Amino acid sequence: MLEFLIGVLEIVLDIAVEVAVQVAVEYLVGLILRAIVTALGTSEPESPWLAGFGYLCLGGIAGGISLLIFPYPLIHPSRFHGISVIVSPVLTGLAMSLMGSVWRRRGKIAMQIESFGYGFAFAFGMALVRFLFVKV
Repeated sequence: MLEFLIGVLEIVLDIAVEVAVQVAVEYLVGLILRAIVTALGTSEPESPWLAGFGYLCLGGIAGGISLLIFPYPLIHPSRFHGISVIVSPVLTGLAMSLMGSVWRRRGKIAMQIESFGYGFAFAFGMALVRFLFVKV
């Protein structure tokens, strides 16, 4: 029973750490995009599919950079190896959607990445690269 509880705790901790890292990176990307939009004066994508693919690629790049800093798993891999590739981007997308709604409630313009779809795409790219290339 104790092993089962430790296994569940490992899964929850793994997902929580990945979500925290992805939200932090996406928040920084959002700040950078906000500065660019302020300078250029536009925030609407020409093609939402192309923008989604761009965020997926940016997430992959961020995942690659994170491998240079953290080449090993952030915590010990759980029995359900790879579950964070699905769960973590969903939770990160929800967190980014919440951030976007907070910005809109304050009367500000929410960036594209501060929506579920684009936040999920970025986090999925980052999680997938880390899943495929992290040293175990």
